[in-house]
Amino acid sequence: MRNREVLRSLSQEQLIDLIEAYAKDWLAMDGVWFQSVERKYGMEEAMFHDAEAWKVFTKVEARRIKRFLNLPDQAGLEGLQKALALRLYAHINQDEIRLERGALLYRTLQCRVQQARIRKGMPLHPCKPVGMIEYAGFAQVIDSRIRCECVSCYPDITETDCCCAWRFTLEEDPTEGNTGTKASERADRTSEV
Repeated sequence: MRNREVLRSLSQEQLIDLIEAYAKDWLAMDGVWFQSVERKYGMEEAMFHDAEAWKVFTKVEARRIKRFLNLPDQAGLEGLQKALALRLYAHINQDEIRLERGALLYRTLQCRVQQARIRKGMPLHPCKPVGMIEYAGFAQVIDSRIRCECVSCYPDITETDCCCAWRFTLEEDPTEGNTGTKASERADRTSEV
Protein backbone atom coordinates (compact mmCIF):
# COMPACT_ATOMS: atom_id res chain seq x y z
CA MET A 1 0.00 0.00 0.00
CA ARG A 2 1.29 3.40 -0.93
CA ASN A 3 0.10 4.99 2.33
CA ARG A 4 2.07 2.50 4.44
CA GLU A 5 5.24 3.56 2.63
CA VAL A 6 4.47 7.19 3.49
CA LEU A 7 3.93 6.22 7.14
CA ARG A 8 7.15 4.17 7.21
CA SER A 9 9.05 7.24 6.03
CA LEU A 10 7.97 9.24 9.10
CA SER A 11 9.95 9.40 12.33
CA GLN A 12 8.49 8.00 15.55
CA GLU A 13 7.82 11.56 16.77
CA GLN A 14 6.03 12.41 13.52
CA LEU A 15 3.87 9.28 13.83
CA ILE A 16 2.90 10.24 17.39
CA ASP A 17 2.02 13.75 16.19
CA LEU A 18 -0.04 12.24 13.36
CA ILE A 19 -1.96 9.99 15.78
CA GLU A 20 -2.77 13.05 17.89
CA ALA A 21 -3.90 14.95 14.79
CA TYR A 22 -6.11 12.04 13.69
CA ALA A 23 -7.63 11.83 17.18
CA LYS A 24 -8.38 15.58 17.15
CA ASP A 25 -9.93 15.25 13.68
CA TRP A 26 -12.13 12.38 14.88
CA LEU A 27 -13.30 14.40 17.89
CA ALA A 28 -13.92 17.48 15.74
CA MET A 29 -16.14 15.45 13.40
CA ASP A 30 -18.01 14.03 16.40
CA GLY A 31 -18.59 17.56 17.70
CA VAL A 32 -19.59 18.99 14.31
CA TRP A 33 -22.39 16.50 13.68
CA PHE A 34 -23.55 16.68 17.32
CA GLN A 35 -23.75 20.48 17.33
CA SER A 36 -25.54 20.48 13.97
CA VAL A 37 -28.29 18.25 15.38
CA GLU A 38 -28.29 20.22 18.65
CA ARG A 39 -28.81 23.55 16.83
CA LYS A 40 -31.59 22.27 14.59
CA TYR A 41 -33.45 19.86 16.89
CA GLY A 42 -32.23 20.55 20.44
CA MET A 43 -30.09 18.80 23.02
CA GLU A 44 -32.48 15.90 23.63
CA GLU A 45 -32.48 14.85 19.96
CA ALA A 46 -28.70 15.29 19.70
CA MET A 47 -28.21 13.15 22.82
CA PHE A 48 -30.43 10.41 21.36
CA HIS A 49 -28.30 10.19 18.22
CA ASP A 50 -25.08 10.47 20.22
CA ALA A 51 -26.15 7.48 22.32
CA GLU A 52 -27.05 5.48 19.21
CA ALA A 53 -23.66 6.24 17.64
CA TRP A 54 -21.73 5.34 20.80
CA LYS A 55 -23.57 2.03 21.19
CA VAL A 56 -21.86 0.95 17.97
CA PHE A 57 -18.61 2.92 17.92
CA THR A 58 -17.39 2.04 21.42
CA LYS A 59 -17.60 -1.67 20.61
CA VAL A 60 -15.84 -1.21 17.26
CA GLU A 61 -13.04 0.73 18.93
CA ALA A 62 -12.71 -1.81 21.76
CA ARG A 63 -12.59 -4.79 19.38
CA ARG A 64 -9.87 -3.20 17.26
CA ILE A 65 -7.75 -2.27 20.28
CA LYS A 66 -8.28 -5.71 21.83
CA ARG A 67 -7.14 -7.34 18.59
CA PHE A 68 -4.17 -4.95 18.30
CA LEU A 69 -3.04 -5.77 21.86
CA ASN A 70 -3.77 -9.48 21.31
CA LEU A 71 -5.76 -9.56 24.56
CA PRO A 72 -7.50 -12.78 25.63
CA ASP A 73 -11.32 -12.99 25.69
CA GLN A 74 -11.37 -12.25 29.41
CA ALA A 75 -8.60 -9.68 29.67
CA GLY A 76 -9.58 -8.51 33.16
CA LEU A 77 -8.98 -5.08 34.61
CA GLU A 78 -5.32 -5.14 33.54
CA GLY A 79 -6.42 -5.65 29.92
CA LEU A 80 -8.94 -2.84 30.25
CA GLN A 81 -6.22 -0.57 31.64
CA LYS A 82 -4.04 -1.26 28.57
CA ALA A 83 -6.96 -0.80 26.16
CA LEU A 84 -8.19 2.48 27.68
CA ALA A 85 -4.69 3.92 27.23
CA LEU A 86 -4.97 3.37 23.46
CA ARG A 87 -8.42 4.87 22.83
CA LEU A 88 -8.63 7.89 20.57
CA TYR A 89 -9.56 9.99 23.61
CA ALA A 90 -6.30 8.96 25.30
CA HIS A 91 -4.37 11.00 22.76
CA ILE A 92 -6.32 14.24 23.21
CA ASN A 93 -7.68 14.34 26.76
CA GLN A 94 -5.58 14.43 29.90
CA ASP A 95 -6.54 11.38 31.93
CA GLU A 96 -5.34 8.99 34.59
CA ILE A 97 -5.91 5.27 34.90
CA ARG A 98 -5.07 3.36 38.05
CA LEU A 99 -5.80 0.04 39.69
CA GLU A 100 -6.75 0.31 43.34
CA ARG A 101 -8.40 -2.04 45.81
CA GLY A 102 -9.66 -4.51 43.20
CA ALA A 103 -11.05 -1.87 40.85
CA LEU A 104 -9.85 0.23 37.96
CA LEU A 105 -10.45 3.97 38.22
CA TYR A 106 -10.43 6.01 35.01
CA ARG A 107 -10.53 9.80 35.37
CA THR A 108 -10.58 12.47 32.66
CA LEU A 109 -8.73 15.43 34.12
CA GLN A 110 -9.14 17.73 31.10
CA CYS A 111 -11.83 17.13 28.49
CA ARG A 112 -11.55 18.70 25.02
CA VAL A 113 -15.33 18.45 24.50
CA GLN A 114 -16.19 20.46 27.59
CA GLN A 115 -13.33 22.90 27.03
CA ALA A 116 -14.57 23.59 23.48
CA ARG A 117 -18.14 24.16 24.67
CA ILE A 118 -16.96 26.57 27.37
CA ARG A 119 -14.78 28.39 24.84
CA LYS A 120 -17.80 28.77 22.51
CA GLY A 121 -20.07 29.99 25.32
CA MET A 122 -22.21 26.84 25.11
CA PRO A 123 -23.67 24.92 28.06
CA LEU A 124 -21.70 21.89 29.20
CA HIS A 125 -22.42 18.62 27.43
CA PRO A 126 -24.57 16.38 29.67
CA CYS A 127 -22.34 13.41 28.95
CA LYS A 128 -23.17 11.01 31.81
CA PRO A 129 -25.90 8.99 29.98
CA VAL A 130 -23.78 8.56 26.86
CA GLY A 131 -20.69 8.01 29.00
CA MET A 132 -22.40 5.02 30.63
CA ILE A 133 -23.01 3.53 27.18
CA GLU A 134 -19.50 4.37 26.01
CA TYR A 135 -17.47 3.14 28.97
CA ALA A 136 -19.64 0.14 29.91
CA GLY A 137 -19.80 -0.98 26.27
CA PHE A 138 -16.04 -0.62 25.80
CA ALA A 139 -15.28 -2.55 29.00
CA GLN A 140 -17.73 -5.35 28.13
CA VAL A 141 -15.90 -6.02 24.85
CA ILE A 142 -12.57 -6.22 26.69
CA ASP A 143 -14.04 -8.62 29.27
CA SER A 144 -17.72 -9.49 29.67
CA ARG A 145 -17.25 -9.75 33.44
CA ILE A 146 -16.35 -6.07 33.83
CA ARG A 147 -18.97 -3.73 35.27
CA CYS A 148 -18.86 0.05 34.98
CA GLU A 149 -20.05 2.60 37.52
CA CYS A 150 -20.11 6.36 37.07
CA VAL A 151 -18.32 8.06 39.95
CA SER A 152 -18.63 11.61 38.61
CA CYS A 153 -19.79 13.00 35.27
CA TYR A 154 -21.72 16.08 34.20
CA PRO A 155 -24.46 16.78 35.19
CA ASP A 156 -23.79 14.64 38.30
CA ILE A 157 -20.40 15.97 39.42
CA THR A 158 -19.16 14.51 42.70
CA GLU A 159 -15.43 15.03 42.13
CA THR A 160 -14.46 18.60 41.30
CA ASP A 161 -10.83 17.85 40.43
CA CYS A 162 -11.74 16.01 37.22
CA CYS A 163 -14.24 16.21 34.35
CA CYS A 164 -15.47 12.66 34.82
CA ALA A 165 -14.55 9.51 36.71
CA TRP A 166 -15.50 5.88 36.08
CA ARG A 167 -14.97 2.82 38.25
CA PHE A 168 -14.65 -0.66 36.77
CA THR A 169 -14.92 -3.89 38.74
CA LEU A 170 -14.64 -7.51 37.76
CA GLU A 171 -17.57 -9.81 38.42
CA GLU A 172 -18.08 -13.53 38.01
CA ASP A 173 -18.39 -14.77 34.43
CA PRO A 174 -22.13 -14.65 33.53
CA THR A 175 -21.84 -18.00 31.74
CA GLU A 176 -20.83 -19.69 35.01
CA GLY A 177 -24.03 -19.07 36.95
CA ASN A 178 -23.42 -15.45 37.94
CA THR A 179 -25.39 -14.43 40.98
CA GLY A 180 -24.16 -10.87 40.74
CA THR A 181 -21.40 -11.51 43.28
CA LYS A 182 -18.11 -9.74 42.70
CA ALA A 183 -15.00 -11.87 42.39
CA SER A 184 -13.43 -10.09 45.40
CA GLU A 185 -16.50 -10.90 47.55
CA ARG A 186 -16.30 -14.59 46.52
CA ALA A 187 -12.61 -14.65 47.44
CA ASP A 188 -13.38 -13.12 50.86
CA ARG A 189 -16.08 -15.77 51.52
CA THR A 190 -13.79 -18.56 50.33
CA SER A 191 -11.03 -17.48 52.70
CA GLU A 192 -13.51 -17.57 55.60
CA VAL A 193 -14.37 -21.23 54.98
